[in-house]
Amino acid sequence: MQLLQLQHAHAVPALRTTRTGAAMAAAVQAGLLAAEDAAQLTTAWELAARIRNAIVLVGGRPGDTLPAKHSELTAVARLLGYPPGDAAQALEQDYRRAARHARAVMERLFYD
Repeated sequence: MQLLQLQHAHAVPALRTTRTGAAMAAAVQAGLLAAEDAAQLTTAWELAARIRNAIVLVGGRPGDTLPAKHSELTAVARLLGYPPGDAAQALEQDYRRAARHARAVMERLFYD
């Protein structure tokens, strides 16, 4: 999203915000981003934010990557509401899926 803001905020004042959701809505309204692409990016962004917050609660320190320790990853997954059993694996799969979709949007927007 920030790349779109950097490229177009001079012409689209609504992009001049630090609020990611508002910036995405402005990009959609300006025709810079398809609504379904915005939905994919929003899903990935929201999941990443929830994971970051859960990592802080579980580990007591900030982190931007999934925990390497299975026990910590399981604790993060359980905190996020994943059911017992394969919680860590399910969270990792959801994260990877969301990241792949977001990456596909970014590659299409900026590198095709």
